[in-house]
Amino acid sequence: MCLSCGKYFYQRYPGILPRARSSEPFRKQVSLQHIGGMSQRTLAHRHKISPASIERWTHTYLNVEDSKQDRSCLPRVLGIDEHFFTKKKGFVTTLADLTKHCVYDVRLGRSESALGAYLGRLEGRDRVQVVVMDLSSSYRSVVKKYFPKAKIVSDRFHVVRSIAHALLETWKQFDETGRKNRGLLSLMRRKPKHLSFEQAQRLKAYLQSLPGFEIIYNKLQELQSLMRVKHQTKKQCAKLIPEFLKLIEEVRSCPIGPLQTLGKTLELWKEEIVRMWRFTKTNSITEGLHTRMEELQRRAYGFRNFENYRLRVRTLIGYRKQYL
Repeated sequence: MCLSCGKYFYQRYPGILPRARSSEPFRKQVSLQHIGGMSQRTLAHRHKISPASIERWTHTYLNVEDSKQDRSCLPRVLGIDEHFFTKKKGFVTTLADLTKHCVYDVRLGRSESALGAYLGRLEGRDRVQVVVMDLSSSYRSVVKKYFPKAKIVSDRFHVVRSIAHALLETWKQFDETGRKNRGLLSLMRRKPKHLSFEQAQRLKAYLQSLPGFEIIYNKLQELQSLMRVKHQTKKQCAKLIPEFLKLIEEVRSCPIGPLQTLGKTLELWKEEIVRMWRFTKTNSITEGLHTRMEELQRRAYGFRNFENYRLRVRTLIGYRKQYL
């Protein structure tokens, strides 16, 4: 109270905002401790504050930090992939900056109806030059519509995995009992150069007992080796393309169902697959970011509010990554 005029007033202290009972440095300290993994219960007991206040302070701090990030322009090399969120809300689409190894944004859903409005509002879509993605037809149609100047590149891991899956499904038709042998299964999944001499001899003896399958195994191993080629020039790619098209035709002409399906898939994605030889970026960066996003979910025992989850991902795994 002012003794001269008799009026009451609140004394303002540096660092304390209006209608706040704690200073900004203290709120920041509590927020960083909570982001670092300390539970609300522990912080509430230690600082004598309520868990609701901790959640509110953390949310405010993340909003401030998210506003500092510059997302005015899209990255030149973009990675698109999906990951599971909840049973009720389904999958989430991740847009990753593969040059800076960070998350650009996450959106709920993976169809054009769920992503179209958001992608249509983005500025600088012509800046995107390369989009790396798995063999998803829905993502490819979305990219062609909203990023018309971008080149689509297939993810090498998913292409090699589809070939390995076709090999195992074909093996099941030749020898269903041997397919259940874990020792043979381990040998069949490995690269031939990673096998020891004894393992190579054992696999060779088994394949010789199935002459028809041995030919298929050698062809698919040749196709997988071709898919693993990297750092090729334009002239080198021109020499590899006829070999690739020949292998696709041989796989498609096979009367076995899994091989025909594989041949059709490679035929539909042949342009995007060939670009893998020129562009070295893959979605392994996006998969690594998904691992960090799963850590956030486990730390919070799961998220029900997607916007809260999106805010944490954008701030903690975005362009300012020093908070984790």
